[in-house]
Amino acid sequence: MRERRLPALGKGTYRRAPYHSSEGGGTTDRLKLEFGNGVEVTVALRGDATATVKALTASSPFEARANRWGDEVYFETPVSCALEADARDEMTVGEVAYWPEGRALAIFFGRTPVSRGDEPRAYSPCNIVGVVEGDVEALRSVGDGAEVHVSVL
Repeated sequence: MRERRLPALGKGTYRRAPYHSSEGGGTTDRLKLEFGNGVEVTVALRGDATATVKALTASSPFEARANRWGDEVYFETPVSCALEADARDEMTVGEVAYWPEGRALAIFFGRTPVSRGDEPRAYSPCNIVGVVEGDVEALRSVGDGAEVHVSVL
C-alpha cells in the first residue's frame, strides 16, 4: 500500500474578520472568496442548507491563509463539522467542499496528488458545500500562503 501524505495545515491559520454589514441586506446563498493576489471567486452554496453550509455562513466573515495541493486551493476555517451522509472524495472541477479532517474549505479545479485519472479527488471524504460560479482557471495563480477573506454575499 502506498503512503499518502496529508497536506500540511498550520494551526491557527485563520482569524475572524471584522463584520461588515451592507444596507439593503442580501441573500446567504453565496460566499465570496477574495485572495490577496486579486483573484475573487463566488461560490453558489447548495440549496438544502446542510449543517456545514449553515456553520460556514454563520462564522463568516473570516480570513485565512491558502494552501495548494495539486489543482486544489484549501484553507482552514473556524468551523468544526462532522462528515455528512453525502460526503465523498471524488469531485468535479469547480466543486467546493469542506474537509472535516483539516477543518478546511477546498476548491477543486483539476487533478490532485491522489487523483486516479483526470478527475479532482480529495485526500479523504468531504462535505459538498457548493460550486464556483464562472471560470475556475484564475485559481491557478493562488499560491501557498496567499491571504483569503471569506464573506457571505
